[in-house]
Amino acid sequence: MTSQHALIFANGDPADGTMVRRTLSYVETPYVIAADGGVRVAKFFGVGVDTVIGDMDSIPDDDYLHLKHDNITLIQHPPQKDFTDLELALMHAVERGITWIRIIGAIGGRFDQTLANVYLLALPILMGRDVALVAGEQSISLLPAGVHSLEGQVGDTLSLIPLGGDVEKIRTDGLQYPLHDETLHFGPARGVSNVFLFPTITLHIGKGQLLVIHTNGRA
Repeated sequence: MTSQHALIFANGDPADGTMVRRTLSYVETPYVIAADGGVRVAKFFGVGVDTVIGDMDSIPDDDYLHLKHDNITLIQHPPQKDFTDLELALMHAVERGITWIRIIGAIGGRFDQTLANVYLLALPILMGRDVALVAGEQSISLLPAGVHSLEGQVGDTLSLIPLGGDVEKIRTDGLQYPLHDETLHFGPARGVSNVFLFPTITLHIGKGQLLVIHTNGRA
């Protein structure tokens, strides 16, 4: 039976931390995808890879030979392509019908790549799936209009950042600084650094998309 859970390792900083370790222990047998050089990040955490996808330009020759020897599925694309390796990995996960996806190693020294990786959360193919980017003490997800319950610990930090425009009719239950059917405008940083008052908080979004950054403890 195909797993409904996937871990995707991107070719960035492993950014080890509490949120990453919780993610790695959440599912016993996830489907594991490495986006090209994400093989290195998977190896850092001691996680075996099922599939490697990308143009393979970030994998040393010796590692590539080991992957072939171990019968790891290799899906190679030409260097001249319209998608990043991480985007290809996400597309592959969706094609397999996976509904829970966590991305590790998507933060790195290149701000353009990091920002692009965050923006991938807005891919239409991910709509309705539980997807988050995890790094260090943080989990980053993109939530559409609707009612969402978020799990954490009392004292955790939660930041709400509009993506792609204003987000309207936001109501929160269980945060230190509540919002009452209010608008967070694209640009100002009003939604940054709120605090969990209870282990479960509720977020109502009337219109738009909110980038939600959950930090373990006080940021």
